[in-house]
Amino acid sequence: MAKDNLTMETVKGILEDLMANRLPETVAKQFEPLKKQMGEFLKAGGKGGAPLNLGAGEDADNTGDNGAYAKSAQPRPFKGLGDFARAVAAADSGRVDRGLGEIATKAPLGATEGVGADGGFLVQQDIAGEIFTRINSTGILLNGTGIKRLPISANSNGLSIPAIDEISRADGSRMGGVQVFRQAEGMTGTVKRPKYRMIDLKLKKMLGFSYVTEELLQDASALGQFLQMSFAEEFGFKMDQEIFAGNGAEQMLGVTSKNNKSLIVVGKEGSQTAGTIVSANILKMWARMFGRSWLNANWYINQDTIPQLSQMSITVGTGGIPVWMPAGGFGGLSTQPYSTLFGRPVRPLEQASTVGTQGDVSLLDLEQYVMIEKGGIQGAMSAHLKFDTDELAFRWTLRNDGAPLWSSALTPNQGSNTLSPFVVLATRG
Repeated sequence: MAKDNLTMETVKGILEDLMANRLPETVAKQFEPLKKQMGEFLKAGGKGGAPLNLGAGEDADNTGDNGAYAKSAQPRPFKGLGDFARAVAAADSGRVDRGLGEIATKAPLGATEGVGADGGFLVQQDIAGEIFTRINSTGILLNGTGIKRLPISANSNGLSIPAIDEISRADGSRMGGVQVFRQAEGMTGTVKRPKYRMIDLKLKKMLGFSYVTEELLQDASALGQFLQMSFAEEFGFKMDQEIFAGNGAEQMLGVTSKNNKSLIVVGKEGSQTAGTIVSANILKMWARMFGRSWLNANWYINQDTIPQLSQMSITVGTGGIPVWMPAGGFGGLSTQPYSTLFGRPVRPLEQASTVGTQGDVSLLDLEQYVMIEKGGIQGAMSAHLKFDTDELAFRWTLRNDGAPLWSSALTPNQGSNTLSPFVVLATRG
């Protein structure tokens, strides 16, 4: 098929037959050449070889500041989301920026968001990547807590992770069943071996969606900054929320969720008043934290708990010592930039429950949590979904999953109180 004869009607007809599997096998094999021709057709403005009709302020060679890109392995047609959005809006009126053609050639023909008139232009990946980077920096639990984050391959939608099935530290149970013996002369040893289990994680989709008015496009840089900031903050918030308390069904399994079998809930004191926190609560939470997690665990609190936490002390003789050590407080006794309990950082968390309810104070070692991720964030924009109200539609998706590494609380070698890297204070009602 000659390029000069490649009209919009012809392309649409071929694409419809292709998607409906109506083309003969000999024609279907020509899919790749057709894809290349389609890219050239889009670059030509969709007019069967007509010259590119650029909007005001755009550069015919696409080498100026607005939509500049170099001939490299990773082209960048637009400086940011604002420039990209303005180009999509212009394309809806017939002024197709060359950068959109560049992106369209990289989109699968079967993906409707890859062609503007069929649903939207793909957001170029370096812009979407900026948003994903900001998610990493805004999530309190996601960032800097030691969570194990594992990328998975392009052909997989999940990951099975082998783990030691250890629920007790008693003899014969450590490492799932490993045991050693002193051997008397002439006696045979008892065969022992570790026991394993699998942690199965399946990708779940997280979606961000927004409409943007044409008026907001008047300031492209402001639009790009607003969208990246707002969606990065919200993705970060939602991921923290799921790591903290996700139900494990359509969400990641959160460490304080009732579905986390390794969670330890420390009960209230017998005479404790509703809605209060006493020093015995904090002492018992610390005692139930797995000893090897003491150096990694952080306290996460609702900020409404601070007036009570900051006044707690332990009686010693006729005096007392503080339980809470404020950042840089007490005449230089603390040089830490954050407040501490038992020497570990105290971090306010929006997702923590209100004071007096389970989850208002948590002690967590998030190095004992694992996540899988695939491909980073994916974005798309449509100028047609809300054309009647003169709005653009933005969409971002992220696929991941996560769960605690522990399947249950751990029975110690000596003693009856179980231990865990995930400890919360029960409701005081």
